[in-house]
Amino acid sequence: MNQHLTILTGASRGMGLAMAEQLLDAGHDLLCISRHPNEALGPRAAAKGSRCEQWAEDLSHPLTAAAKLEDWLASRDGSAFATATLINNAGVLPRIAPLAAVPAGELAGALRVDLEAPMLLTSAFLRATQSWTSQRKVLNISSGLGRRPMASQAAYCAAKAGLDLFTRCVALEEAARPNGARLCSLAPGVIDTDMQQRLRGADASQFPDIANFIALKEKGALASPSEAAARVLAFLARADFGSNPVADVRG
Repeated sequence: MNQHLTILTGASRGMGLAMAEQLLDAGHDLLCISRHPNEALGPRAAAKGSRCEQWAEDLSHPLTAAAKLEDWLASRDGSAFATATLINNAGVLPRIAPLAAVPAGELAGALRVDLEAPMLLTSAFLRATQSWTSQRKVLNISSGLGRRPMASQAAYCAAKAGLDLFTRCVALEEAARPNGARLCSLAPGVIDTDMQQRLRGADASQFPDIANFIALKEKGALASPSEAAARVLAFLARADFGSNPVADVRG
């Protein structure tokens, strides 16, 4: 039981890619679920002697990915792993505009990726591994925007708030089970990613908080994806992980 299995969504770019790289470097067996695989991960895994499997899945249709994950986990030998971890990292930022100006299809797709997919994947993961003796963890990547309201961000804020509360609920359930999984919904801080670029480039007439996001960039307050990934993975490795089911990497 010296192997470590990690399942990571949104692993093809940004902080997700940085986490994938750092996990492979640490020797984890990695299953990545993203819309598009990253071609660099396979050679990196081979160079490090790690295993990396990548699935091209659109998490705006999460039922397929969840069913596939449950079947895949059921075919694994759980006794081979010291730890088994699910990291729900994938996220979508819908159009930056008041709710009435966002098409229904965009809202529905964002909520599926940001909330429905993590719930379905977590359910599949817990069900398929409930008899494993491995230490099991679920890390949901949340946001400070799940904990404070912001105009023109209704869908994203609501999804992240839902992520926090569903994590709290499932943490209570798992605490009552033998070898229950540890869960945490973690805000990773502000990161220099495509999402931040979109926020800075939004229509100021539609997004009252744009100046705050521009200021974060100008002040050098944004962490690089690699820095953010290292902090998140260090938090995941803490002995007290899951003691607080909703947390912030900065606190």
